[in-house]
Amino acid sequence: MNPTTATSSLAELQDLDRAYVASTYVRGPVQFVRGEGVLLWDEHGNEYLDFLAGISVLNVGHCHPRVVTAIQQQAARLSHVSNLYYTEPAIRLSKALSDSSLGGKVFLCNSGAEANEAALKLARRARRGGEIVVFHDAFHGRTYGALSATPQEAKQAPFAPLVPGFVAVAKDPDALRAVVGAQTAAVLLEPIQGESGVLPLPAELLQAAREACDRAGAALIFDEIQTGMGRTGTLWAYEQTGVVPDAITTAKALGGGLPIGALVTGPRLADVFQPGDHGSTFAGGPVACAAALVALELCSDPQLLSSVGELGERLAGSLAELPFVTSVRGRGLLVGAELAPGVDAFELARRALGEERLVLGATGPTSVRLEPPLIVTAPQIDEAVARLARLGSRS
Repeated sequence: MNPTTATSSLAELQDLDRAYVASTYVRGPVQFVRGEGVLLWDEHGNEYLDFLAGISVLNVGHCHPRVVTAIQQQAARLSHVSNLYYTEPAIRLSKALSDSSLGGKVFLCNSGAEANEAALKLARRARRGGEIVVFHDAFHGRTYGALSATPQEAKQAPFAPLVPGFVAVAKDPDALRAVVGAQTAAVLLEPIQGESGVLPLPAELLQAAREACDRAGAALIFDEIQTGMGRTGTLWAYEQTGVVPDAITTAKALGGGLPIGALVTGPRLADVFQPGDHGSTFAGGPVACAAALVALELCSDPQLLSSVGELGERLAGSLAELPFVTSVRGRGLLVGAELAPGVDAFELARRALGEERLVLGATGPTSVRLEPPLIVTAPQIDEAVARLARLGSRS
């Protein structure tokens, strides 16, 4: 490996961060300067195993050579002209997303929150207003519409009043049926609630949502921002549920490391948006779309998708054997581990980073989340679990 370099030390960056950066993030005490595949390196050349993948952004791994080449070539040719004109990468990506999923039309944007904002507008445009039903423990983003769809008091309270017309319901089929009716524009859900601890929604709840939306004439929208792009072992998580939504949202891994998002509709909602209804200056930019076309192709590979399921079972099974893990949940390479009483998830993630050079995430005080790049190998999974085991033995 070539030596890694940085123009500023970690201490210098921390000083600049305190002075000039809005205090919205709690950062781990490390400066990453290079990534390749499942590995990261800090400013001193120390190697880390990345089992968070930028929060499921690097499904194809860090700096995948085909993604890098696509970015370089497109950036050298054309970086931006706006949506007032045609560019091939955006149109080709829209077709690829539609063909890979629901067969309708696509609105490209810049992030997951923006994709969900577009979905909310689409639902209300189709129903001339109406309520949006969401589930407890959901997380759909931090912009105002997406935040209003995120019924978590700690996240919502500082920013009230929120957008009206959102109804939060328990994750129970009967409770859902009781609130979905003529006044409902859409049910918006994550098939696996990633930010709240990797909580899969039961199959009977998803089926109840489909049936309730069909009876009411409402839209069923799956937020696949974290579960899409092969993360669960199929390109889209809905493919494993037996339920086909009217629209899905995607982002995170779509850009292979660059920021991009998309709302993808099925045929019923394909022509709801009209000229001027929605837009974005940077949406569908040629460079991000060129990267996304490659990332989508890579994540669609049947051999890769098959390995995600096998490796996910290996990771979940090995984690379940750790003495400080009480339960494991998830699907594919989206795995959450519930910790024994007295084990603090935030402290475990901090120690994993500092003592074992293992990157993972805490989703709350009692659970950690592991979602490595989909190109992870079985030996790398075994090594990650071994590093966690060493942490437990030193506790």
